[in-house]
Amino acid sequence: MVAYKVAGMNEGTGSTGTADEETDDVFRALADPSRRRLLDSLNARNGQRLRELCAGLDMTRQSVSKHLAILEAANLVTTRRQGREKLHYLNPEPVNAIAERWISQYHRERVRALADLKTALEQPMSSTEFVYTSYIATTPEKLWQALTDPAFTSRYWGATFTSDWTAGSSISWHMFGVTIASPEQVILEAEPYRRLSYTWHDFTPEFAERVGFTEEFLATVAAEPRSKVTFELEPAGPLVKLTVVHDGFPPGSAVLASVSQGWPAILSNLKTLLETGETLPSGDDDPKAAGQGAEAAARAAANA
Repeated sequence: MVAYKVAGMNEGTGSTGTADEETDDVFRALADPSRRRLLDSLNARNGQRLRELCAGLDMTRQSVSKHLAILEAANLVTTRRQGREKLHYLNPEPVNAIAERWISQYHRERVRALADLKTALEQPMSSTEFVYTSYIATTPEKLWQALTDPAFTSRYWGATFTSDWTAGSSISWHMFGVTIASPEQVILEAEPYRRLSYTWHDFTPEFAERVGFTEEFLATVAAEPRSKVTFELEPAGPLVKLTVVHDGFPPGSAVLASVSQGWPAILSNLKTLLETGETLPSGDDDPKAAGQGAEAAARAAANA
């Protein structure tokens, strides 16, 4: 679950322009009230089809499509195909980048509205999946290596994996000094440099003790059905578009609430490592602090 790696945020959008140009794209996209309503709608219920978004807004299908195209260009909305239909998701990456940039330079009071937006976009959605898109200045080969090679995953994630990375093979997790192995931890899909999917790890008593889970929270997450995570790699000019889909959660999932807090930090750290050779400055790497933060996120989502 450990989308727990603690790290700062410093992400860019999918544009190949300068950081200032990318920031301008995001602010222009957010300036229109109709586009903000679309984001509000996705924040309330992620993964909507075009007709569902149109139904909740007093706009024509053509107008909604145009607004969505602008939001996609700014990387505020990402999409996935489900059969013939396209599903739309909020993507917090560009807001993470702007919030971190401005909050790091100015008084928090001067960017409170932006920070509030960042928080709103990062909070767990009323959905059964987590979707996140990042554009990384790397190659599909290097990104695949970063997703599978312990030399990389240990740096940006704080976890390593043992597997031969072929479909049907087992995968063991090693994190916080605990090894988690199970016959149900398997590689579901493995197309090198294109797509990787595997089931999530068990929640064992040893892991729970190491990260400071309460007995009640351990019982809750262990009772949930096993989720899976999928990494989709797609060349995008000089960049690689990485889409992470973590799904298979029941409604009101405590695991989803927890990983939704952790994935943005992990993926931001991955991007920074591949683009600069260094990871982001980390916060508190105490496993118990990370685990307790995940548990607190799940409680907050349950009470929302």
